Amino acid sequence: MSEPWIVPDWPVSAGVRAVVTTRLGPGVSAAPFGRFNLGSRCGDDPHAVATNREALVTALDLPATPLWLRQVHGTAVANVPAGPVEPEADASVATGPGEVLAILTADCLPVLFCSPDGKRIGAAHAGWRGLLAGVLERTVEAMDGEVIAWMGPCIGPASYEVGDEVRDAFVTVDAAASMAFRPTRPGHWLCDLYALARMRLAGAGVAGIYGGGFDTLTDERFYSYRRDAAGSGRFASLIWTDVCKLPPVRAGVHEG
Repeated sequence: MSEPWIVPDWPVSAGVRAVVTTRLGPGVSAAPFGRFNLGSRCGDDPHAVATNREALVTALDLPATPLWLRQVHGTAVANVPAGPVEPEADASVATGPGEVLAILTADCLPVLFCSPDGKRIGAAHAGWRGLLAGVLERTVEAMDGEVIAWMGPCIGPASYEVGDEVRDAFVTVDAAASMAFRPTRPGHWLCDLYALARMRLAGAGVAGIYGGGFDTLTDERFYSYRRDAAGSGRFASLIWTDVCKLPPVRAGVHEG
């Protein structure tokens, strides 16, 4: 059986941990959501979702309950731990030890962020609307310093067909975005979210960009709204820090 988790491969501090869940986790959701759905707004039994979220904390030995967001395809960034328990935002950042950030997706692009010293972390939810509006740039700004990024599982460039209106929206802002679209039938294009995200991240000054290469529509380890419609759950991309493993601040060295 496949592993229930995916661990990002990126050069982060030893004190930073990140994981992407799959449908194969230790959950109790019934069909069509079986079995490890973590989304509370997709029609699954609320008790099953709550049980799955508790199992997530236990299985990964998380230092805290993840900050779940009310994602709305916008650009708001929640600063942890300030704000409501489940703020309306599509990104979050944290500087304190032991905070757990989480993004729920089922075709949209999750992006995780980390500073070189591991003391600042971030997470963002980027569908095409969020990418266009600047959610990745807002997250980088909120982290206030050098960061690297890891792009998690989203719908792949060979599977994501969009209309003229989506391509036109990006190309109007930046003509170079045309390279992320490939024509199919009249008025429709295959869209490469990873390519668009790389362009936006590079433009925001992110030098280290890792990850990509997944396709949630064809890879049944993941939930996919395009594949399963109303029967699709949500998987989570999480990042957190372990202060015991972070490098100490050296005398005379300014951090951040």
